[in-house]
Amino acid sequence: MDEALLPARLQFALQISFHILFPAITVALGWFLLLVKWRYRRTGDEAWMAVYRLWTKIFALTFAFGVVSGIVMSFQFGTNWPGFMERVGNVAGPLLAYEILTAFFLEATFLGVMLFGHRRVPEWAHTGATALVAVGTTMSAFWILVLNSWMHTPAGFELRNGVVHAVDWWAIVFNPSMLYRLAHVLLASALMVAFLVLGLSAWRWRRGDRGQDVWVSLRAAALAAAVLGPAQLVMGDLHGLNTLEHQPAKVAAMEGIWDTERGAGLRLFAIPDETARANWMEISIPYAASLILTHRWDGEVRGLNEFVGAHPPVAPVFWAFRVMVGMGMLMIGVGVWAAWSLWRHRSLSSPLSAVLVGMTFSGWVATLAGWYVTEIGRQPWLVTGVLRTAEALGPVPAGAVWMTLGLYGAVYVFLLVVYVTMLFRLAAGAGKAVAASGGGAVPGLAAVPAGPEGR
Repeated sequence: MDEALLPARLQFALQISFHILFPAITVALGWFLLLVKWRYRRTGDEAWMAVYRLWTKIFALTFAFGVVSGIVMSFQFGTNWPGFMERVGNVAGPLLAYEILTAFFLEATFLGVMLFGHRRVPEWAHTGATALVAVGTTMSAFWILVLNSWMHTPAGFELRNGVVHAVDWWAIVFNPSMLYRLAHVLLASALMVAFLVLGLSAWRWRRGDRGQDVWVSLRAAALAAAVLGPAQLVMGDLHGLNTLEHQPAKVAAMEGIWDTERGAGLRLFAIPDETARANWMEISIPYAASLILTHRWDGEVRGLNEFVGAHPPVAPVFWAFRVMVGMGMLMIGVGVWAAWSLWRHRSLSSPLSAVLVGMTFSGWVATLAGWYVTEIGRQPWLVTGVLRTAEALGPVPAGAVWMTLGLYGAVYVFLLVVYVTMLFRLAAGAGKAVAASGGGAVPGLAAVPAGPEGR
């Protein structure tokens, strides 16, 4: 059984990494569509409806990928990790059921109206369906994050013969890390969608598509990115303080701190070595880690050596955290640049448009890195202090897990290529549809002429 632990963990990591890409988009994209529909109803500008048509198609495509990958993920609970439900199913089962009953059904029911109901149902009903889809996606995220947060900071339960039983559902739902994690993930989803809209719109722009729908998409997404980026920075700080209080071993791994320190330095670069329990080639800023983590120059940060045998793998958490923060800072800078250029100067230069296209999927990178920090950082626990990961492993042979891991990997690479290709085809098709309907370019807009890629 121990031989199957590594491939089973890798298989679930692959599965959740693929799956999370799609709900992370639909959560915020539903609200973006509601904003676009509200703007259309308020102004009557057909450019907003053109934006709505394109992004409802992208929403439907993304929703379908999320549903299919989520079904596969649920099977792995039974095949590879039966101990999870055996030990904590009294909490996890109801929370997953709430997600289906209050969120998924709502989202799926009104998606058809949102997709096909325009001019077939009253305008207020179509807008209402869009609003209910947005609420459904957020409620889905809420219940999933309740369960995930409870696994990190369990509360409101008691153990009876090693089995978890709920005693306080309020404490379970609003466990110590839930609100911080929920806000952090919702902001990450919104930033992901902002850069996805910016990237696809800038790609259309560089192809010579100067329609009004492209312009309003660029401006709305740039403003969102410029506002949400700094907000996420603040929320990340608050979430970090909460993690330091409840999961100090994770924070120590994130910062590469081995011995408990006062005035701990911020390791900008290091190569953590768990055998030597030290860092090689370390570059740090004195006192900065304590200042960030405790908001005091001489604040104490507990080191990994206080958690020998009970702390996560250091190098993956250390590097994933730096990828997340680095990509987040880049998104803040590009978001401010885009908002300043598009709102202040009403222009989109060729360098900026190229950067925006390159940042199309930056939200995926930041989200995956953050997810790895969170989930690898919880190890060796599946439910902190209650259930170790190895204890939930099922009796599936290691060879079978390795084989299915390879098959999953091949299928997911293929599906990811299909999904990205479809996004750009839908974006290109939207430009042709607007041109056929007589949609014109933005009047009086300062812009660098299209290069060879836009002819």
